[in-house]
Amino acid sequence: MIFLMTTAPPENSPWSTPMRLPPLGLSFVAASLEKAGFKVEILDNYLIKKTNDELKKIVNKLKPKIIGITCSSASYPECVESAKAIKEVLPQCTIVVGGWHPSYVPESMLEHPEIDYVIVGEGERAMVELASCLTSNLDEKAISKISGLAFRKNKKIVKNTQKFISDLDEIPFLARHLLPIDLYEREIPFLNVKPVDTMNVVRGCPFKCAFCETRRLWGPGCRAFSPRRVVDEIEYMAENFGTKGIYFLGDNFTINKKRTIELCDQIRKSKQDIEWMCDSRADMISKDLLRIMKDSGCKTIWFGVESGSPRILDKINKGITIEQNIYAFKLCKKEGIQTACSFMIGILGETLKDIDMSYKFAKKLNPDWCQFNIYIAYPGSSLYDEVIEKGLYDRQQGFLTFVKTDEFDFELLNKIQMHYQSKINLSFSNILKKMKREGILTVLKKAPKYFHRSI
Repeated sequence: MIFLMTTAPPENSPWSTPMRLPPLGLSFVAASLEKAGFKVEILDNYLIKKTNDELKKIVNKLKPKIIGITCSSASYPECVESAKAIKEVLPQCTIVVGGWHPSYVPESMLEHPEIDYVIVGEGERAMVELASCLTSNLDEKAISKISGLAFRKNKKIVKNTQKFISDLDEIPFLARHLLPIDLYEREIPFLNVKPVDTMNVVRGCPFKCAFCETRRLWGPGCRAFSPRRVVDEIEYMAENFGTKGIYFLGDNFTINKKRTIELCDQIRKSKQDIEWMCDSRADMISKDLLRIMKDSGCKTIWFGVESGSPRILDKINKGITIEQNIYAFKLCKKEGIQTACSFMIGILGETLKDIDMSYKFAKKLNPDWCQFNIYIAYPGSSLYDEVIEKGLYDRQQGFLTFVKTDEFDFELLNKIQMHYQSKINLSFSNILKKMKREGILTVLKKAPKYFHRSI
């Protein structure tokens, strides 16, 4: 039996996700293992928050041969402590760690003897191959050939290059049946139906934003599940979990116009009464595409605007201009699609004047929802490397870094963030607009969520 788990979030961490969302990556790995014939159980400890003493009792009862733990840079210390606790009661088990942080800094995991292997990048194929080797008692030579695997050998760390899965359709539907679905928050302000579930249907990114590390995890090219495969899973979700709304996570949803149009046609022809939203870039939409998307049930598009300062947009290598953002928002409003957007504040090299430009630009765009995020420096991005190299931070939590410059620190940014969001999202005009669209009672119920991006 294979036991998979997420890591409990750090206590009182400013980086913890406020919404209760299922772990999509771990669910893909679980589904792949089940397809290969393994018995799998999942503990979403980010949600359940079991203590290490409670975790010891669980693994001692289950006695799994392999334990897989997913880890972020924020939860790195907690992941290590969980691995130590597991080995105390089950020293013979094999602990494998994967996720964002292990993929970027595998050495930080393997310096702890309790962790046996690290999966770098996509975990579905590598985890199945590793589990097959371990349960078949194959020698280390066979294990050492697994793509995307990092491990210790002769007191050195070996990192095998990962090979990306070219045909994502080989990955089975998410193993939602192994998750405590009723405990997740299946309602979001951007859609007027519930329950709403999340899907990630595109991997990889051709863009080179300085704050982002996605390319290192998924690769520089975009790969996607086929439209038919996506609709098949939506139909499965609707039948088995009552899904009525979908949030397609991932900035590059509309990067391939032909594929997007085909997916919209498939959704419309399936006659599923589904509302959906997606993330996109301002330079990846058009008038005709928006009309097709709306006809298939698209209600909202989330844009990563990031900054209202042209200088900062150049700094972060966003590749999108102020004018393109304005045009995209005008198009969406004209076609009747709601807009949501996010800005980052506290970018290296940013001034308080630049931050104020973002606030004024947000007001000009007049989105239906707006989120200001404090920039977090974490491993994998070029901006993180610059922060560390120049020493422009005053403290760290795990591997996450609090940026500090002559202009601002985290405490000041936090005050600015809350002020901006309340001014924009809770302005009289915005609340009135929401009440007209959703009804007074619905707006009052959702009001606390307008302070935070839901996903």
